[in-house]
Amino acid sequence: MANQIEKSFEKTLFGSRWLMAPMYLGLVVALGMLVFVFVHEVANYLPLVPSMNADKVILVVLTLIDLTLAGNLLLIVLFSGYESFVSKLDVAEASERLGWMGTVDFSGLKMKLIASIVAISAIHLLKRFMEIGKGKSDIGFGNSELMWLVVIHMVFVLSGVLMALMDYLTARAKK
Repeated sequence: MANQIEKSFEKTLFGSRWLMAPMYLGLVVALGMLVFVFVHEVANYLPLVPSMNADKVILVVLTLIDLTLAGNLLLIVLFSGYESFVSKLDVAEASERLGWMGTVDFSGLKMKLIASIVAISAIHLLKRFMEIGKGKSDIGFGNSELMWLVVIHMVFVLSGVLMALMDYLTARAKK
């Protein structure tokens, strides 16, 4: 009887992983939101292209890259998280399956996540630095705000380096 209760408990516990499925669907909605914002940005700037200077075009491109990296980050978390914690994705033929799918473990997911965050932070910081001295009153970034952007970016970089170091030491200890 106790063995049956234990098996039932373990089945329930294992089945609870499906409670994560709505969260992954929420990430799909978030990806749709990013696509909407991306298309909106392109639609807003496209008519302005003839009057844009090189700096403005670069800022627009950086904004679009920023949104794309955020979308890539969402896909990595969506696919890797679902496959790691809920169920394997059996929807694509072998030729269509993304090369990294099914191979990214939690450690790899952490590294991809922090690398994406550092890249997004770096692009945001670069955009702000490019806006210095352009006379834009709507930016609202003074020296203090820029300093904090740099500090936050460096915290992300340091976190990434420390995570990589921890993964290296863990892998080395296993050998």
